[in-house]
Amino acid sequence: MSGWREIERATVVDSPYLRVYRERVATPTRPHGVDWMVTRRKQAVVVAPRTPDGRFLLIRQERIPVRREMWEFPAGQVDGEPTPESILATAHRELAEEVGCHVAGAVIPLGSFFSSVGFTDEQAHLFLATDVLPREGNHAPDDDEAILECRAFAADELREWVASGAICDANTLSLFARLVACGHI
Repeated sequence: MSGWREIERATVVDSPYLRVYRERVATPTRPHGVDWMVTRRKQAVVVAPRTPDGRFLLIRQERIPVRREMWEFPAGQVDGEPTPESILATAHRELAEEVGCHVAGAVIPLGSFFSSVGFTDEQAHLFLATDVLPREGNHAPDDDEAILECRAFAADELREWVASGAICDANTLSLFARLVACGHI
């Protein structure tokens, strides 16, 4: 990308889940640079699990930053180097951990999106998983997750929840939009 160049970077926060930097970056219109705070995150996946009867599984979990319980599609960060294989493996892992399901059908890639380009480079890869079925042992969330329930939603019910604002996280809204745009809903 011509004209983009990192001039300087200083670490502000370094954790297993994110890194925050104070950066000075030259851009195509600002060759001498601009100062910016940037949050760097691992790539992620968001999966729309669809049951054989056509309903979508969502989880309700606690979200500490917004102090709310949210209905969401399952999602998680990619461990290690993001490759097509590791991204797909993450989709399967999140279905098992958060929903307690495995895929009997297909895992269909639906592209990706950047969650909030004003402050982070986080990129989420979107998938539709078809014919998901319960697996032995139910769900097994990570220790830092509080998944309260999993529920199946008919496509019309999901659409109503999105329209009413009951579903309001960027991952689920983005995946819902992609599902609609691609003709899956």
